[in-house]
Amino acid sequence: MNTETSIIELEKISKSFGDFTVLNELDLALEKDKVNIIIGRSGGGKSVLLKHVIGLLKPDKGRVLIQGKDIVPMKERQLAGIRRRFGMLFQDAALFDSFTVEENVAFPLREHTRKSLREIEEIVEAKLASVGLTGMGGKMPSELSGGMRKRVGLARALVMDPQIVLFDEPTSGLDPVMSATINDLILRTQKEFGATCVVISHDIEAAMKIADRIYMLYNGKIIAEGTPDEISQWDDPVVRQFIRGEAEGPIKIN
Repeated sequence: MNTETSIIELEKISKSFGDFTVLNELDLALEKDKVNIIIGRSGGGKSVLLKHVIGLLKPDKGRVLIQGKDIVPMKERQLAGIRRRFGMLFQDAALFDSFTVEENVAFPLREHTRKSLREIEEIVEAKLASVGLTGMGGKMPSELSGGMRKRVGLARALVMDPQIVLFDEPTSGLDPVMSATINDLILRTQKEFGATCVVISHDIEAAMKIADRIYMLYNGKIIAEGTPDEISQWDDPVVRQFIRGEAEGPIKIN
């Protein structure tokens, strides 16, 4: 791990639910100003890991450092301040069905700032334009396609100009064209907004195209990390089987 350039560090994190161990003394350092993609099997603990990063779950043991500060012992009020550094695009976009697109995107600004109505309108308009949804503010979520809802979710994630944006399976359920659009938006989020991107995914093709660094989670640990080129040549049968999508190998189908 290169902790000198890391914005998020997980040190010896363990988490169990009953007798089931999800994370097992996991070490992970995510690099600042990069697209960091965490890959692994469905149900393998990727979302649990993400919840530790934003303090929604506390580890049984270990430390979670955000810009050098351990958030594990923090109280909820302290965590609220840390979370304002984050934006998050949930797997299902998690929009408020009774709010318009504009109201959904504006929600964090209305809840956490004292900006005027005009300022909020201008910011929302700019963020919607940045994700290709100019003029869509009056629509309801029910009127949008799955891909458009994801883009609204991304606009909302960016509206507070976060330092770190978390993406939980951002292309899940989307067709190849819309998946490519979302992947392009992830790249733009990093380059144009200067955010550190942390993406949870099992979409290997996308990871190889857009990641600066890839981390593979397996059996509660990070078993491989590197650039796409390094991961594609990784000399480990588990990693090779996963990235090649092969049925035969050490990864057993449950």
